[in-house]
Amino acid sequence: MAERSTAAVDVADNSGEQSLTAEADQSTADGVAKNRERDTDNDEAQESTGTEGPATTSPPELHSGHKLARRYRLEECVTRLDGFSSWRAVDEKLRRAVGVHVLPADHSRARSVLAAARSSALLGDPRFVQVLDAVEENDLVYVVHEWLPDATELTALLASGPLEVYDAYQMVSQVSSAMAAAHREGLAHLRLNPNAVLRTSTGQWRIRGLAVNAALRGASSDTPQRTDTESIGALLYAALTQRWPYENDAYGMSGLPKDIGLIPPDQVRAGVHRGLSELAMRALANDGATASRHESPCTTPEELVKAIGEMPRIRPPEPAFTAPPDYQRTTYQQGSYGRPAAPPHATQPTPVPPPPLQSRTGKALKWAVSALLIAALGLGSWQLADALMDQGGKGDDTTNTQTTDGDDSDKPAKPLRPVQVTNVREFAPAGPGIQEDDVELAVDGAPDTAWITPQYKGYSNFGNLPQRKDGSGLILDLGSVKDVSQVDVSFYRSGQTVEVLAADPDSDEPSVLEEFPQRLTALSPAGSNLAAKPEQPVRTRYVLVHITELPQDGSPELFRGGISEIKVKG
Repeated sequence: MAERSTAAVDVADNSGEQSLTAEADQSTADGVAKNRERDTDNDEAQESTGTEGPATTSPPELHSGHKLARRYRLEECVTRLDGFSSWRAVDEKLRRAVGVHVLPADHSRARSVLAAARSSALLGDPRFVQVLDAVEENDLVYVVHEWLPDATELTALLASGPLEVYDAYQMVSQVSSAMAAAHREGLAHLRLNPNAVLRTSTGQWRIRGLAVNAALRGASSDTPQRTDTESIGALLYAALTQRWPYENDAYGMSGLPKDIGLIPPDQVRAGVHRGLSELAMRALANDGATASRHESPCTTPEELVKAIGEMPRIRPPEPAFTAPPDYQRTTYQQGSYGRPAAPPHATQPTPVPPPPLQSRTGKALKWAVSALLIAALGLGSWQLADALMDQGGKGDDTTNTQTTDGDDSDKPAKPLRPVQVTNVREFAPAGPGIQEDDVELAVDGAPDTAWITPQYKGYSNFGNLPQRKDGSGLILDLGSVKDVSQVDVSFYRSGQTVEVLAADPDSDEPSVLEEFPQRLTALSPAGSNLAAKPEQPVRTRYVLVHITELPQDGSPELFRGGISEIKVKG
């Protein structure tokens, strides 16, 4: 796909199946980051700027309490620059916080802002802060987007120091994969900086301002993929060192010393992860800046995703273990509870056993008892011998006619073996997939990665959308018909209503619910893990993990789910 600047992207007006007001399949949470959207010139002096001259149109006279479309009530102005202003506002119709960019309709960038906002809205990727509306009316152009009250800017996170290794790895992984998906759709960011990257309370990383921030500021680039890749490298560099990889100070961080050039993060700060340090340098490679010991530079987000995949996976830190307190010996002694303690050096009287039978009568009694015992033993021995002889005779007649039937209950159970999953795809019988690019994360053997649904509002059954009337989930292709004895599923979040089904052995590429008649589990709410163990092995090639209801995602009105890992055994 040819690269192009999104500042000049144009799309059709709001027509077709997808809505620009977040009623599409990928409806997500409302909000932008709780920190103000800082976008100052001195912070980004090193970035490319647009060729347009400064706008001469005066910004519209707006104030707190002003309403747009009799719906969006402006609350607080967070940016006023270059003829446009950005506000925190309230959507009074849906009773939620939103962000709004406003500029005059005759502004030199109004057309490109509308086009970029509509392009971004059509992407619908939950890894980006979603554009909810893009409207021109009453001589104004305004763009409405999410406001994430539970998210924190990377700028604020770095104010207290560099990120931990695992957090930096997750940030660059998620941002790179999100930007790779955007570029596949022809969208670029061009102003990807620490103010535009947010971490939510669940640990997910979100990107705001895709295409729109560049259009608002008139930024463009002849090589948008190279520009965004270098920006990701700068984000990783800052996350590892708490230094901005240019000479200018920016985003509350000091720049590099002048006249020494770009040096690797592990030479700026001790203890930096070597693999991430080299990854940052490969992404920042520009005009020969990459040191000779590094591999070839990454010039696109797709190449950066591939380089991250080739790195050894960085595991999350182990939880801290608190040693139990030392054992305290008590003064309790067995047998002494509830009894008065004996005085020191006191000896307990020892009971005297009764004397043995020493009289004449006693001796006679002992002899009589002994004689009775001897007689009883003799009689018992004779009867036992007679019974054994009778049984021995019968045994000779029947020994040759008896056969040994194999008792399967005494044999050890056959151990289960992993069944390889050759392909995985989303279950989406009534519409397009929702996160098709992430399905491999559910079978990659790594529990810290997951296929995660978008966030739905109002209804747990995937937003009550008609294209999700049969729910969603993942279909596993085992390559050929096999015996399936167990399916283990780890979920991104507990509380999802799930069932595990299997297709008939002769099914070919099943895609609707009726093509999975074999039931491995009942449809019911699941915890963090689910083990499907049918009484008898099931013959099938295709296994469906079917999700119909999603759990709450931080609010009674928001819902999200997903699958972390699936393992099949046979």
